[in-house]
Formats: sequence, structure tokens, C-alpha cells
Amino acid sequence: MARQIIAALLLVAGFAVFVGLGIWQLQRLEWKQGIIAEIEAQIAAAPGPLPAAPDPEADKYRPVEIAGAFGPQELLVLVSSRDYGPGFRVIAPFITGEGRRIMVDRGFIPTEAREAARSVGQAEIAGNLHWPDERNGSTPEDDVAGNWWYARDVDKMAAVLGAEPVLVIAASQTDPAILPMPVDTSAVFNRHLEYAMTWFLFAATWVVMTGFALWRIRRRNG
Repeated sequence: MARQIIAALLLVAGFAVFVGLGIWQLQRLEWKQGIIAEIEAQIAAAPGPLPAAPDPEADKYRPVEIAGAFGPQELLVLVSSRDYGPGFRVIAPFITGEGRRIMVDRGFIPTEAREAARSVGQAEIAGNLHWPDERNGSTPEDDVAGNWWYARDVDKMAAVLGAEPVLVIAASQTDPAILPMPVDTSAVFNRHLEYAMTWFLFAATWVVMTGFALWRIRRRNG
């Protein structure tokens, strides 16, 4: 009898814990979906002028319009596109009409276009400010001399290009050979539904396993 009581208590306690964690993840999912909706609304807002001193937190995803000219230098960041395969993001210096030197992520080129010439000179661009956080412990060290970059490190790229640490992700085409890769929310981490389903599966498994243990105890006790 004592074993049955202990097993029953474990069943209830374990079930409550796992279901509680699943519900918590569903609450986190609702919270994260709200954040994503806010980001998407900000990305799609009407563009405005480039702020005088953009802030990486307050101005992240801010839509802007800029006019000026591309400089000849560019940095190539290795990426892989789901639709187009491996290639590079083209990061180029951009001198605004006010004389500011910033950076523009012009978009994607395939690997075979690495050495191709790209248009420079006057341009008008609509896009979004962004400070990507792409570097982690497994990111290779950039080969600055060979122009092989593995993350869009805004501060580091700005130092190499002699520009402000300001990056505009172009939403429109700046060159027929470059595919724009506008800012979106695909990189925002949101696996809370997956985590919730995992906890609920644990709860179901716990009920089955503990229920089976109870059945065996009762069978032994006749």
C-alpha cells in the first residue's frame, strides 16, 4: 500500500510539473509572438531620415531612406540562402548627401559572382537599420586581408571601411546582380511551441510509465 501511495503521489507531482512547464512555454510563446508582431510592424513602417546618432537598441529595425553614393570598396560576408545556395552578403560604404560615411548591406550574390564588378556611384536606398548579432563561440575568425567574413560585425566592419558603425539593410535593389535580403523576423528565436509540446509529451510519458508501475505493484500485491 505504501508503494502505491508513493507511486500515485509521484504520478500527480510529475504530471503537474511537466504540464506546468508546458503551460509556461505557451505563455512564453504568446509573449514572443507579441514581440515579433511589434518588430514586423516597425520594419514595415514608413521610412524616415537617418538619425543623427542611431542607437543600436532604440533604432534597431528602424526604416530609413538615404541618398548618396556607394564607394568602390566592399566586404563579403559568407552566407547560405535557402533558395539560392551559398554566397555572400555585400557590405559597401555609402556616403550620404550630408557627407556621412555609413555602411549598406546591398544583399546576396552567389559564390561564382565573388570577383565580379558591381555598380557604384549615386543611389537612393530604402531599408532598415540593423546591428546583427551573428558571432558566437563557433564563428571562425574573419580573414580581413582576404575579404572573407563570417559574421556581420558592425563595429569591426566599420573600422575596416572607415565608416560610422551604422548598417542599413537595403530593402530595394541597388544593383541588378545583387539580390536584396531585407530585414525580417526569421532570425528571432522562437521555439516555445516546440518546447511546450516536448513538456506535454513528457507529461504523457510520465503518466504511462508511472501508471504501469502502479499496475505492477497492485498485481504483485494481489
